[in-house]
Amino acid sequence: MNTPRPSSLPASPASARIARLRNLSYWLDNAIAIPGTRFRFGLDPIIGLLPGGGDTAGLLMSSYIVLEAARMGASKAMLSQMAFNILLETLAGTIPVAGDLFDATWKSNVRNMRLLEEHLKLPPVTHARNRWFAVLLIVGLILVLIGCVAISLLLLRWVIQQFGQ
Repeated sequence: MNTPRPSSLPASPASARIARLRNLSYWLDNAIAIPGTRFRFGLDPIIGLLPGGGDTAGLLMSSYIVLEAARMGASKAMLSQMAFNILLETLAGTIPVAGDLFDATWKSNVRNMRLLEEHLKLPPVTHARNRWFAVLLIVGLILVLIGCVAISLLLLRWVIQQFGQ
C-alpha cells in the first residue's frame, strides 16, 4: 500500500478540502519510510502507543475525514464503511504492540481517502448531507473505544488482584 505524497487536484471548490484531507491521511498513515524497504507508516500507530489516550486521539483525527466526506455528500453506506475501517483499526489498536503493528498496516485513513476519491469521480448524485449520520457514527466509535478501555482496565485490575495477593 505504497501511497505517494498528496498531489494537487485541478481547481474546484472541493480541491482545497481534498488536499487537506490527503495531507492528513498521508501524515497519519504514510509519512515515515523504513529505509531499504517499500514499507511506510505514519504518526497514527506512534500516537497509538501512548497509553490511555493514544487510540482515542487517532480515532478523533481519523474521524475528521469521515466528517468532511459527509459534508461532501458521501452516502450513508460509504460513511459506514469509513467508520468500520476506523473501528477495526481502533479496536485492534487497543491490543498492546500487535494492535499498533496492525494499525501500521491497515491504514484506515488511506482506505477512507480512496473511498472518498472514488465517490468524487462519480457523476454528481443528489445525496442529502449526511453530517449528522457521520456524527452519530463517530459517537458510536467513541463509545466502543470507551467500552474497550473500560474492559481493559477491569481486566488489568483483575490480573493485579490475582497476582498481587
